[in-house]
Amino acid sequence: MKRFTTIALVALIALAALIVPASAVDATIEVRSEVFSGDNFSDIFDTVGGNIEINSTNFAGFWYDIDDNLASETLTILNNSALVSGETIDEEGLWYNATIVQADYTAEFANETPDDDNSTFPLIGLFAESYVATADDDAGELVKLLLDTDDKYTLRTGSALELAEGYELTAKQIDVEGDKVWMELSKDGEFVEDEVISMPTNGDAATWDYDADVGDQDDVIVFRVLITDVFQGQVDSLAVVEGIWLLDYENILEIDSADEFGEFEVNAVSSTISMFNSGTLTLSDDKDIDLAEGLMITTADSDLRFALVKEYTEPGTYEVRGSVAVATDSWTANDFAGFWYDLDDDESSETLSITVDGETVDEEDLWYNTTIVQTSYTADFANETPDDDNSTFPIIGLFAQEYVATADDDAGELVKLLLDTDDKYTLRTGSALELAEGYELTAKQIDVEGDKVWMELSKDGEFIEDEVVDVSSGNPVTWDYDADVGDKDDVIVFRVLITDVFQGQVDSLAVVEGIWLLDYENILEIDSADEFGELEVDAVASTISMFNSGTLTLSQDKEIELAEGFMLKTADSTDLRYYPFVERTIGEGMEVVEGDGDEGVDEEMPGDEVVEGEGDEVVEETPAEDETPVEDDTEVEEEDTEEPAESPGFEAVFAVAGLLAVAYLVRRN
Repeated sequence: MKRFTTIALVALIALAALIVPASAVDATIEVRSEVFSGDNFSDIFDTVGGNIEINSTNFAGFWYDIDDNLASETLTILNNSALVSGETIDEEGLWYNATIVQADYTAEFANETPDDDNSTFPLIGLFAESYVATADDDAGELVKLLLDTDDKYTLRTGSALELAEGYELTAKQIDVEGDKVWMELSKDGEFVEDEVISMPTNGDAATWDYDADVGDQDDVIVFRVLITDVFQGQVDSLAVVEGIWLLDYENILEIDSADEFGEFEVNAVSSTISMFNSGTLTLSDDKDIDLAEGLMITTADSDLRFALVKEYTEPGTYEVRGSVAVATDSWTANDFAGFWYDLDDDESSETLSITVDGETVDEEDLWYNTTIVQTSYTADFANETPDDDNSTFPIIGLFAQEYVATADDDAGELVKLLLDTDDKYTLRTGSALELAEGYELTAKQIDVEGDKVWMELSKDGEFIEDEVVDVSSGNPVTWDYDADVGDKDDVIVFRVLITDVFQGQVDSLAVVEGIWLLDYENILEIDSADEFGELEVDAVASTISMFNSGTLTLSQDKEIELAEGFMLKTADSTDLRYYPFVERTIGEGMEVVEGDGDEGVDEEMPGDEVVEGEGDEVVEETPAEDETPVEDDTEVEEEDTEEPAESPGFEAVFAVAGLLAVAYLVRRN
């Protein structure tokens, strides 16, 4: 019997390796720099007047502190014909520098004694991520900055506030009469440190600092928490926290000269880390050149046109900002990475201009314009007949989101663009490819001998349309689905490019190498005099033009929402500094279909805890795994429960039965 059990288990394991459920692949966010364009590098050097320099002013990926106007990183392509020419950067033609700056804490932590001077900390941006140096003037040992926030939380006795990377802060006990709170820091359920914090009798806040030995440095502050009050609620004793600062101090990044990071080699390490490219980089057409740690140079598929890009894959919310202004200014897609831009065709849609008098923007002194652009599909979709001309579609950026107009020259009816990809997917019979917003593409049946595949488009499990696609010609075939959208008939709302059907070792397979999808059931109608937040529509044609309908005041430390998700931020300074920005989120349940090469559909990304909030947040109890404390007065959306994508069904059952039968016969013999 033991032998039979072993054989059966081996058979089941072998079968499990063949059955892969389909779901969406990882989501990413890309933040790009200013775009540089010319016939060759010499052209670009002439245009910019010297070296090509990318820094925090023209690249939103690099760390920047608007309050104190601090930056850390620069990437420079040298105007030196011996090192950089044509479209080639030879060794040492590209330099990357990152310098330690003394940054203010976001929260106003109180010093433990009057002699302490812990008002700043040594921050350094490295490959567009924030690190803290263990010494003020030596970047040789770095740890990642996990939290720097002045958000407010109210903790009940015994409650735990999840921070990041498994860290938790717990209010163990609260002595209201004695104005004391016993706090504990832990990681992954393991005790790290605790402290009984006494509140000052004058009503001021108290700071608990935890220091540890980090690398070669002793007594480095790695955690700070600001407690502003303890009090007795109607039911519980409560402690109020209004500042948290935390380092990932157990993971030390050591940097020495001659170390290599991707394409870079470290030249020197002091208060500045200096690196150069250790090999030749060729900026040929349509390339992503990985430099280091998600930092890359992306080129267009024609001419020498490129940008520096930072790719984020970790769950979280990322700010994508425009260049910093100090007075009247304007932005296009070239200096605001949030605006839609097509690098290949050098196309953009949106502009923003602001006239400032002092710190006041009077009515009609802010104008936002966006224009329909005929842009190419990412995939090379085949036309259904030679007479078709479906090589482009009318795209328009609206508040840094991508929409498609239902007519080529009228932006009055818009639908959101959900997918435009040439990624490659291999679908098994009966498998479903999750797209976005509940849409799925399923290969219902595959006729390998006849080179046909029966495809179905559905949403939230409900049938929309199907088609039998014949690829017997040997050429890729496009299935277009059109629908009536608003006032327009027969609008193409979905396209899929099928390039092949074939018989694998186990399953019949269909290959998809292009998908384009609109959220066509949700129509955004725009008319003159419509209002979007602070903006009023002036005119609608092929261009939508809007102005501010009321006075805006750019006073210090403000976030002004112009329209949904489209904002201005001002510095916490008496000097006027401001920029436009949008936020992009990667999180659990976000389904963006992307990827290269042969892909099935992977499971959704799990979300990390991101501690955010303003106002009074009450942490009632230790949240369940993968949950984040949620602010009061903030609407909480329940995570959509999605059915797992189909995987081969009857085939799997018969295969299990067959393997077990073979195992049984082996045992009998």
